Amino acid sequence: MKKERLNVVDILKRMPSLFFGFLLFAVGILATLYSDLGMSPWDVFHMGIVKHSKFTLGQVSQLAGVAIIVITYFLGVVPGIGSVLNMFFIGLFIDLIQQLGIFVTPETIIPKVALLVFGILVMGWASFFYLRVGLGAGPRDGMMEMLVKKTGKPVWLIRNSIEMAVLVIGAVLGGPVGIGTIITVFGIGFSVQLAFAIGGYSSKEIEHINLIDVLGIRSWS
Repeated sequence: MKKERLNVVDILKRMPSLFFGFLLFAVGILATLYSDLGMSPWDVFHMGIVKHSKFTLGQVSQLAGVAIIVITYFLGVVPGIGSVLNMFFIGLFIDLIQQLGIFVTPETIIPKVALLVFGILVMGWASFFYLRVGLGAGPRDGMMEMLVKKTGKPVWLIRNSIEMAVLVIGAVLGGPVGIGTIITVFGIGFSVQLAFAIGGYSSKEIEHINLIDVLGIRSWS
């Protein structure tokens, strides 16, 4: 597939969708957190690290993003502008929204479940809004897309497999696990798949523009 050459104006036009996706992801993460039914797998992992450090949830998310970008780079995934911005801004938005006190934990089970489901659905659409602009997947989704392309397996299977792995590590580190965690493990993959289907996005068909392409270090194919 021939990559699209983008100038500065083209990139700037895609920023609203990119940052809307980042904001949605922060909202979705905090919604699952405050449902108090168990955190999402990545947040179980992040909170496991928070428990053993002085970092905030947002800061740990940023540090994990750096680590994933480095690892996947050596596996052949060159980060895009969106990848780097994702790494920083989702964590920033998480901490800012949490400081605003927008989310509170409901007292009864039905609102808790509703908040959990809301968070799962929002995270699915978050992936769609920032992946569709083609500026590079976020660290976690970049890893997901790499495995989808290399294995030919569906998004939901790859996503669920990744999240099951980080869940186990997070639980060992002492991160909070509950029934909501189990629901999220199986729900997030289908949520992403649903958003992709409704929005008409396919990770197998869209090739993201990475930093090397933008900087013109190599010729366009």
